Amino acid sequence: MSSSLTLSRRTVVAVFAAAVLGLGGGVAASAAPVSSAADTAVGTQASPGEPWKRTELYFGASKPGGGEVSDAEFTAFSEKVITPAFPDGFTELTGRGQWRGPDGVITREKSRVIVVVYPFSDRDANREIEDIRTAYKKAFSQESVLRADSVEKVSF
Repeated sequence: MSSSLTLSRRTVVAVFAAAVLGLGGGVAASAAPVSSAADTAVGTQASPGEPWKRTELYFGASKPGGGEVSDAEFTAFSEKVITPAFPDGFTELTGRGQWRGPDGVITREKSRVIVVVYPFSDRDANREIEDIRTAYKKAFSQESVLRADSVEKVSF
């Protein structure tokens, strides 16, 4: 019998996302560890881990007719759309942001950011993420939901 702990991919994702965001950011990744002469000279090694995808979704809260998406509305949206797509976890952050519309007017608004990390082998993640973006735009008459993708070096 193996003594290793087996976690579902999405449980690992949730744990990673919470840990990274609690520390204020991730570590950039490359497919192969890179070490410099300085690392070798001081006896350090490249950080452990393997490359995973990280997607951040930025949801603006201002509604076109006035008002904003309330906490209760976003929670309901999250329970109905985001949780079924990523049932084992994601991280939600709140903040304030701004953007310039096509008319040149700068809009400042409350925003929410959803962060999901997942292995390259997750073939459903891209579709699930696009479905979330589409659903939010439709539900709250939004022009867009910003998506930012990166690669992070992940170690558990």
